[in-house]
Amino acid sequence: MQNYKLGCFTNTGIFATLIALFSIVGVAFASGNQMFTAGDLNAEIGQSLGGVTSHAQIKECSACHALLWSRDSMADRCVACHTEVAAQMFDVARLHGSINNKSGSLACRSCHPEHRGVSAPLTDLTGNTFPHDTLGFSLKKHQRKAGNEPILCNDCHGEDITTFVSDSCQNCHGDMDIVFTKAHTLSFGADCLACHNGENKFDHSLSAFKLEGEHKEAACEDCHQNNLYKGTPTDCYSCHKNNDEHNGEFGTDCSACHTPSDWDNANFDHNRSNFQLTGKHANVACNDCHKNGEFKGLDTTCLSCHAEPTQHTGQFGTDCVACHTTNAWTPATFNGEHTFPLDHGEDGIVACATCHPAGYKTYTCYGCHEHNEANIRGEHQEEGISNFENCMECHADGREHDD
Repeated sequence: MQNYKLGCFTNTGIFATLIALFSIVGVAFASGNQMFTAGDLNAEIGQSLGGVTSHAQIKECSACHALLWSRDSMADRCVACHTEVAAQMFDVARLHGSINNKSGSLACRSCHPEHRGVSAPLTDLTGNTFPHDTLGFSLKKHQRKAGNEPILCNDCHGEDITTFVSDSCQNCHGDMDIVFTKAHTLSFGADCLACHNGENKFDHSLSAFKLEGEHKEAACEDCHQNNLYKGTPTDCYSCHKNNDEHNGEFGTDCSACHTPSDWDNANFDHNRSNFQLTGKHANVACNDCHKNGEFKGLDTTCLSCHAEPTQHTGQFGTDCVACHTTNAWTPATFNGEHTFPLDHGEDGIVACATCHPAGYKTYTCYGCHEHNEANIRGEHQEEGISNFENCMECHADGREHDD
């Protein structure tokens, strides 16, 4: 049997292999290692991260490229420097967190390729599905232009994906309807993103007047009549003046009492009026004082609500607050003119009923101290005084012996 050797193990094969290896090493030295370089790194200057301000300043390949047997991936090396991106990855409401949630297979280099030259862009979304709605603008309604050509990234972003070409909206929509686009721009300005989010429906929350409560149910034309949008009044009265049950009595600041959530359940701050509610008045129902929907011009004197007590019998006038407070109608403290000293006696101020048990028009001195009718009669008869029923005639200041 004849024995055949593999060609690579023949003397000629071995000699050819050695020549090839020496040639490769020679070329490598002669080219300055260019044959092992994937391409120049981006040299755009940015924030200092990991001690460098651009990728081009990174000299060690291992800073980004993990060894084959390492547990780290290239993405792990990326977020080691870009820590703010690492933080976003855990928040689905933020850009990189949303991408990680919706497209978990994407690596950093899927959107941020490198080694393409010192001025090559670091962001290239070609071939990747980007969650554009995460940035506040949906592309669901922005797929094709007027000529049915697909809308590309550079149609809105130009050559730099991180910027927005401000006139791209007018240019594209002008191709669809130039008359409407010009009129709309004149009415609302050129900052389309201030109002629009890419969907057909206008997002009112992006405007200066957010729709809350019942306002959410209002039709556009209820407020924007005759297609007037820019400069529409935002005060309540401009819309609700025809339904003002107060007829302007409380001014035009409706929000002082009403809310968009529940117009009828108003919370009027009575301290804004000339009659502040204190004490027991704070718990009185509105219609107890404001009958038949009457609010303006009400009589604010006490007697307009509180009939004079029978025990007063017209003696104290209508200035109830001279004796009474809103905290409690009784007990009252008399603060008017009183010819007889109120602190008469050893116990200080005496109660009204002590001297006026039957009413304030009559008084009696009996029942206080040693005063009883038998003692008083005996003492006065000893002095030759027969008319002693009117004590005040002789004892006007409460003293025992008067002239």
